[in-house]
Amino acid sequence: MNQSSDRRLIFISMRPKYWVKNLLLLMPLIFAMRAGEFASMFKAALAVLVFCGLSGAGYLINDVIDRESDRRHPLKTGRPIASGALSGSVAVSAAVFIYLTSLALAFLLDKHFGFVAAAFTAVGLAYSFFLKNVVILDLFAVASGNVLRVVAGAEVIPVEISNWLLICAMLLSLFIALSQRGLEIRILQEDAESHRKTLAEYNPYLLDQMTAVITSALLVTYTLYTRNPGTMEKFHTGKLVYTVPFVLYGIFRYLYLIHIKGGYHTLERVLITDKSMIVNLILYMAVVLFVLYG
Repeated sequence: MNQSSDRRLIFISMRPKYWVKNLLLLMPLIFAMRAGEFASMFKAALAVLVFCGLSGAGYLINDVIDRESDRRHPLKTGRPIASGALSGSVAVSAAVFIYLTSLALAFLLDKHFGFVAAAFTAVGLAYSFFLKNVVILDLFAVASGNVLRVVAGAEVIPVEISNWLLICAMLLSLFIALSQRGLEIRILQEDAESHRKTLAEYNPYLLDQMTAVITSALLVTYTLYTRNPGTMEKFHTGKLVYTVPFVLYGIFRYLYLIHIKGGYHTLERVLITDKSMIVNLILYMAVVLFVLYG
């Protein structure tokens, strides 16, 4: 196989559609009211690029480790590494190079940002090698990746980040992780355990109960954040509460799509293909920007 083909397959295996999650790094920039500063915007954009590299390299490593189980998965069997189109050794070599390059750029941007990027890398590798097989901890490992994205976005500018936003990020990440586990069980059914050991420890009822708890906690926490005296003092307004309906709709729409509609197997697919979710996200950001900057 020629190098051009390998590079194309490596890029596909890095799952660029999943990089939409790295936009979480921009949240501190927006909520710190620094979106109008060119220097901050430039550093934040580079930070997103760094995390695209780190997360892409993580997907390469994960696909190499999971290639046998992915071949038994109806949706993952066509991935380049699982299908044998891309060799594991080439994927690992590419991942190491991307990891080192991305981390070097991270430390050049900011020392503290570099440490967060290194922690993100460590958590991702720990998940790929063993945490994915530890019940409950697998959910927190996935969720911590998104929390570290938010922290990294704050460190690279740098700004102090609200504890409320960190809690919201953790709850939202747990909500997504729980939804994904439930979806995997429904898709794989009796083959779920053979694909991932921890799926044998979960069942739809347990995941639905946990999702209900997390959903309630997320909505309450975000609403309290918008009406918190510190938040209103910082932004000089209490109108951020007007964004709550968009958050509520987004959660309900996501649950509807993955439970009722076919073809929506990841949050990333929902965010780039579902028109209602895209419009809702645009409206949410428009209201946030109007309230904070208008």
